[in-house]
Amino acid sequence: MRIEQRLWTTAREWDHSEALSLSLAANLVFVFGSGAALRDPGPLERLKADYPTAHVIGCSTAGEIHGTRVLDDTLAATAIQFEQTELRSARTELGGQDGSYSAGRRLARALHSSDLVHVVVLSEGLHVNGGELTRGLAEALPPGVAVTGGLSADGSRFEQTYVLLDGPPQQNTVVAIGFYGNHLRVGFASRGGWEPFGPERLVTRSQSNVLHELDGASALGLYEKFLGAYASELPASGLMFPLSVRTDDPTRGVVRTILGIDRGQQTMTFAGDIREGSYARLMRASTDRLVAGAAAAAGDCCEPFPDSPQFALLVSCVGRRLVMKQRVEEELDAIREVFGPGTKLAGFYSYGEIAPFCKGEQPELHNQTMTITGFWEN
Repeated sequence: MRIEQRLWTTAREWDHSEALSLSLAANLVFVFGSGAALRDPGPLERLKADYPTAHVIGCSTAGEIHGTRVLDDTLAATAIQFEQTELRSARTELGGQDGSYSAGRRLARALHSSDLVHVVVLSEGLHVNGGELTRGLAEALPPGVAVTGGLSADGSRFEQTYVLLDGPPQQNTVVAIGFYGNHLRVGFASRGGWEPFGPERLVTRSQSNVLHELDGASALGLYEKFLGAYASELPASGLMFPLSVRTDDPTRGVVRTILGIDRGQQTMTFAGDIREGSYARLMRASTDRLVAGAAAAAGDCCEPFPDSPQFALLVSCVGRRLVMKQRVEEELDAIREVFGPGTKLAGFYSYGEIAPFCKGEQPELHNQTMTITGFWEN
């Protein structure tokens, strides 16, 4: 595996801090950037011209991860030559939240093969049910094939998100890359660092990813009461106070982030399902706990293998960035300390992260985690 990274800014356009040596050899380019930068056709056209035979896949973000730096209003690109691994791509339209499950199944069928070893998926971030998307993928993929990735973002604005695959950025779309062959090893992990507070409440009324009532009362009303002064800033302020949702197993809760609210209907829309009969509890975090969670994810990702990955795709949640503020790069420094200097790091801040809880299990939608996918090619 050979890797080179580049950065585009309005002031300098594409930098050449690394010699461009891959060109025709590169078969995959990840590119993450702001919505405005992605909508400008010039930088992406130049990138495609520099790597004409590569799949170019990416999305809009709430911050671009370029090494151990977190950037805004840029395009951060990582070109990779997989020397013994075949790649195939797939794209589908969502058709709204109700179509998320079907979209996952369509992607899985397009990538299905007996030698498929891993799938990376990037989705529209606002009008998707990420839990249903991952369920559709998992049910239609061959057994044992893991899925990782995330939901595109739009900073803390929640207005428009984009994904791209070998062309202009698009809305209402999900894209994926499949990796094939027996020369690739993939490790993954997802950790949070949040802690629950306040009482646990029963979800008494919900529909898919729309939450109506907790303990028989308006969920939005209870949430606004807990947020106090932050309530007027919803949905953005909800990123700092997500919900932990569990069913019968108290050790297997997932974190859910708000995507939108409807004060007229007194409802909250989340990135994934919140099922009736489950239990929900507010969460909060400190920077130190989030940094420790990122380091733990890096350790988990490496655990099955004797060495650090050659490349690591990092998908962290926008809520973590809002909590850590100017200290946000500390979670990247913690990952670098675990992996060492030989691992190239790239990724983005998201509206949701996708990964299994552990190897051999189905993928889940996570919120407020640092999710890491490490790649080794023999």
